[in-house]
Amino acid sequence: MPAPTGSAGATALTEPDFSTLSPAQLLAMQRAGREILTCYRVLRKAGMNIVGEVLRDALNRGETFYEFNHYPADDVYDRESHAQYYYHAHRSETGEHGHFHCFLRPKGMPPDVTPLDYPATDPWPQGDEALSHLVAIAMDGYGFPIGLFTVNRWVTAEAWYPADQVIRMLDHFVIDHAFPSWPVNRWISALFVLYRPHIEALIRQRDVSIWDRARANPGTDIFEDRSLEVTSWMTISVDETLDRIAQAVASERDGNTYVEL
Repeated sequence: MPAPTGSAGATALTEPDFSTLSPAQLLAMQRAGREILTCYRVLRKAGMNIVGEVLRDALNRGETFYEFNHYPADDVYDRESHAQYYYHAHRSETGEHGHFHCFLRPKGMPPDVTPLDYPATDPWPQGDEALSHLVAIAMDGYGFPIGLFTVNRWVTAEAWYPADQVIRMLDHFVIDHAFPSWPVNRWISALFVLYRPHIEALIRQRDVSIWDRARANPGTDIFEDRSLEVTSWMTISVDETLDRIAQAVASERDGNTYVEL
């Protein structure tokens, strides 16, 4: 994945060291990867893919696909988990077709999290609107994920929660219903498990990028700095990640520390 538009000053990360992960987490990631491959398989049998599923209803209505529009129009929201996502496109020059923005609303957050106390020049959302952006998933023209990235506050008009609190929210991102597509919702939920250590690293780097820029620009509301859009990013490949997990699991077996779940 080429550097995303708006990533000047952002840090490109590589995959975490899988040897530092527990056998239990490696196996959970492996199971999530198999779930993702199952979603690809059932969609492929019908000549479909992840992105096509999200756009299907709008295109079937004869609507034009417009950059920046949300797909589906009212987002996807799980009323039990309070997880939310939408798909849109505006960065075709980077080699991606579009990307998913993934959020969690306050009703789904751990009870003791709270937005950062910061003298914002543009008011942050309050109450149930004080959602947190977790990560964005970049997709290619074939409907497969090619990257993960985080963004500055102004991009998604969110409330800003410190990295440690956002990381605690990740377990709560589950979309457990069939709108707009059962395979897509299973896929995106599983992606959060497969790429959990990657997303954690991106969120931590997000805060490093923000505060490094803030120290370099004292007196500026860094969360409204239009020159800082993407705060961290990482290229991904599900197949390559699963290969690395298999190698790590095999190494655990050879070291007699592997535990079958």
